[in-house]
Order: sequence, then C-alpha cells, then structure tokens
Amino acid sequence: MTASTMRCWKRPLKLLAICWLCLWAALGAASEVEVRNPQLTPGDDGYTLSADFAFEFNSRLEEAVTRGVVLNFLVEFELTRVRWYWLDDKVASRSQTLRLSYNALTRQYRLSSGALHQNFSSLEEALRILSRLRHWTVLDKSVALRPGETYQASLRLRLDPSQLPKPFQLTALANREWNLASDWLNWPFSVPREEPLREGAK
Repeated sequence: MTASTMRCWKRPLKLLAICWLCLWAALGAASEVEVRNPQLTPGDDGYTLSADFAFEFNSRLEEAVTRGVVLNFLVEFELTRVRWYWLDDKVASRSQTLRLSYNALTRQYRLSSGALHQNFSSLEEALRILSRLRHWTVLDKSVALRPGETYQASLRLRLDPSQLPKPFQLTALANREWNLASDWLNWPFSVPREEPLREGAK
C-alpha cells in the first residue's frame, strides 16, 4: 500500500473518530438531571405522579433566561406492559411543558404550565418549584389497568431545544451546556388486588 493510499484511508478514519467523540460527548451530557423518588398515588380521578428532579442550572442557561430567552422543560411519563412473547404494550403516555421565563420590567421569574403560572422574585425559587413535580394526573379512569399485574413506569425531564429561538437551536446542538436532560427512570408499578370483604364488614 502506497503512502498516498494510506493518507486517503486515514482521513475518513479521523472524521469517523471525531464523529464518535461528538456523539459520546452529547450522550454524556444528556444525564445531568437525576429523577428521584417517583410515586404513583391513587386518587378520585385516577393516579397522580409525584417526583423530584436534581440538577445544576449552569451559568449559560441562567444568562439566557435573564436576557429574555424562554426555556421549555418537557416532563414525559409512560406506562408499559412488558410482554416476553411480543413487543411491549404502551398503556399510557403523558407529557407536559414547563416554561421558565423572566420579565425585565417586574424583575420576576415566571414558571408556566398551560394557562397556569406562578411568579418568583428569584431564579432559585423558580427552580425549586421546577424540581418538584407534585400530583400530576397521569392515569385517568379511562386507562384500563389490571389488578395484580406489574407494569413498567417511566419518567424523564429534559430541556426541549426544539422550542428555543432559531439562533439558539444550533448553539444548543453544539454546546453541552444547553443539553440539560435526564435518562428515562424506570420502576415497576402494580395495581393492588381488591381485598375481599371480611365476614361482618359493612
């Protein structure tokens, strides 16, 4: 093999190595949020979900918010019936967007979900509420769950770069500081069987 041929082979190999490093960096940066203590609780309208998210809000994101960039955080939940003989059956899928913004006139941070919003005097207060998911209805009564059967529940939180202003979307793809996300946290969930009434119970 000639020296020129060797050089031709080395170039694509270098490019491939660079691509792998970029992919590794992106994947490594996608686990900066930790999902903790997820709990599914039965209620009048179905099952509600509560959980905590631990993350470090870096200076790049803080600067973006204070300069008027709205950050959209996507909370995603799935409930799956695992089947060994076929593809898993997705029983339910829910998502909600939490919008973090800053009003320079009032000097307040705002956290919004749909038509609901709450104002805060500091970023720390807004992030404290963002990190605490409470009583989110993820399984309503229309979802048919089988008592005694075990399902797999999954939850994650991520900053949604697709909802950033266009100039920031390219920056988010290339900059690890914009890649704030958790992996899917999976845990088993079982619907308790109804206990038979004891003799003499009313």
